[in-house]
Amino acid sequence: MTYLFNQPSAFARELTEGLVAAHADKVRQVPGGVVRSTRSRPGDVAIVIGGGSGHYPAFAGLVGQGLAHGAAMGNLFASPSAQQICSVAKAAHNGGGILLAFGNYAGDVLHFGQAHARLQAEGIPCRLLAVTDDISSAPADERDKRRGVAGDLVVFKVAAAAAEAGCSLDEVAEIAARANARTRSLGVAFSGCTLPGADQPLFTIPAGIMALGMGIHGEPGIQEGPIPAADELADLLVTALLNEAPSGDEAQDGQRVCAILNGLGGVKYEELFVVYRRVAQRLAQAGLTVVEPEVGELVTSFDMAGLSLTLCWLDDELQRGWQAPANTPAFRKGSMAPAEPLAPQERIEQPDVIPVATRVSRRSARCVSQALDAAREAIVAHAAELGRIDAVAGDGDHGIGMERGVLAAAACAQQMLAREAGAGTLLQRAADAWADRAGGTSGAIWGVALNALGTVLGDELAPDARRVAEGVRQACASIMHFGKARPGDKTLVDALIPFSDALSQAVNEDGAGLPQAWRQAAARASQAAEETARLLPRIGRARPLAQRSLGTPDAGAVSLALILNAVADIWQQDGVEPSARREICDQ
Repeated sequence: MTYLFNQPSAFARELTEGLVAAHADKVRQVPGGVVRSTRSRPGDVAIVIGGGSGHYPAFAGLVGQGLAHGAAMGNLFASPSAQQICSVAKAAHNGGGILLAFGNYAGDVLHFGQAHARLQAEGIPCRLLAVTDDISSAPADERDKRRGVAGDLVVFKVAAAAAEAGCSLDEVAEIAARANARTRSLGVAFSGCTLPGADQPLFTIPAGIMALGMGIHGEPGIQEGPIPAADELADLLVTALLNEAPSGDEAQDGQRVCAILNGLGGVKYEELFVVYRRVAQRLAQAGLTVVEPEVGELVTSFDMAGLSLTLCWLDDELQRGWQAPANTPAFRKGSMAPAEPLAPQERIEQPDVIPVATRVSRRSARCVSQALDAAREAIVAHAAELGRIDAVAGDGDHGIGMERGVLAAAACAQQMLAREAGAGTLLQRAADAWADRAGGTSGAIWGVALNALGTVLGDELAPDARRVAEGVRQACASIMHFGKARPGDKTLVDALIPFSDALSQAVNEDGAGLPQAWRQAAARASQAAEETARLLPRIGRARPLAQRSLGTPDAGAVSLALILNAVADIWQQDGVEPSARREICDQ
């Protein structure tokens, strides 16, 4: 139970302010997260990590000398947006490029992928690494689908040591990838966690029952059973991890491993030591040499009762990286000379500048803002039903997340109108606001989609029907590129692709104007959303409970159809003629 808070909505922001106040010698706050408050060597690679708040010490607690240069922090259990990640990355950049490292969750993959593309486009060399250590989250032959848990620390640590040693960006990325390939974790949970202001846990586990493999956000485990004795649990975890030893690294005399026994928040240190006692015995029996083990809270989940065991099979280079000194708010190893603090004037943020737009684009921006207002009204009216649909096989937060996102996007659009932004900039800023506020996978998807559409529309020309259709096509491609969803996976994509295809056909082949083409395509999206009830989810959190969702449409596809139909009404209301006039709100 989380007892101490002010306003639940301010919790993530206030915890960051408190962390910085307590550790000002190590970290400073920037928009989107924290970076080192000490000077780094010019030309070094910057390690930028991140994820949702609520998992301290991950991620902000791992920023400092010898470890990360910056951490992008989303809302509670929600990915940081691409805008936040870019903000932190630019503040942390030393001139040697950036490695973006994160846990392999859908929202993080989308947002970090989009941030990577933006940074590259701005001329900042950048590499991506999604940590995939949790063996319970996907089979060995689908290792790229596994999520990242406490193994994050090993990967972040050796990558940072390589950066501190002056390695190039490609060398740092290779070392981090090698550490990830050799790292395995498995966790158990005994109870759920309660977020600030909530009157019940985010998820529950029956009393006296252990969920093997449950994720830190309540993702389903692989089996349940009675809570065993400490030695039995240690045996279970060690056996499972040794059975997944990396190819060519089977247990043998003298083999070295890094071992982390991680508490998730509700298991006390004394209990962890009892478990680690048996873990150490089993590893020694297997002929493994443990190098500087860690026992404690490293990736948590508020008051969630549970723990995880991580093993990383070390080579000489990985061992040097693991043992290298570090000094962060939550993780210290060895000793190192204090770095020079940054001067106050070096902490001034760059001003927020709105690109100059043409008169016709500013006029179109008003209509785009009206479309976002219509989307807001549609989602607010149906938020509870969207949550109900999502709860069938998911965590039930889709309606809440969509409501938060569209409210933020519509409000941002009004601010952009007051600052005379063009249609493209308005959409891109609204996309960032949506992603920032909504969090999670849906926030990431809508951020990617609106950004792609805004890029195509731009701030110069009036968006005609062909340009809008192309923007929707680009949004489709971006979502599939960053989110990896494909038709038939039971996601928003199953409604978006039919919409995009129908819109392009009506505009490019039938010669229809935007209002008519959009309405026809929106009707097709509604039909496609209903048809997702026949599909089984193949990706995301609903995948382990796929059978439960049969007969229920995908919440993301349904919310998309709601918005598309609401926007169709805006094009009609604004009097855009079906065929002769194809420019949005060019009146």
